[in-house]
Amino acid sequence: MEALILLLFTFVLAAFLGFELISKVPSQLHTPLMSGSNAISGITIVGALLATGTSDGGAIVSWLGFAALVLATVNVVGGYLVTDRMLGMFKKKDSNKS
Repeated sequence: MEALILLLFTFVLAAFLGFELISKVPSQLHTPLMSGSNAISGITIVGALLATGTSDGGAIVSWLGFAALVLATVNVVGGYLVTDRMLGMFKKKDSNKS
């Protein structure tokens, strides 16, 4: 029970600090921040793969690992799409097109 309370406290603290830090980031730094977030989500995918493949925890651990794998993959793909779109905003327009 103590471990569950500690994990819940850590989650709430991480959510609060993450919100406070992200809200104070200037708009010029959002693209590099997204790239770093995508790298962290890539690490999450590796952890989810390990959790999915383990047989120690039974079916519930495998299903939670699979759910984590799906959500982390959606996060990575969406993050790269948003980053690509943001970088496209800084490309020069070609005025010679007719």
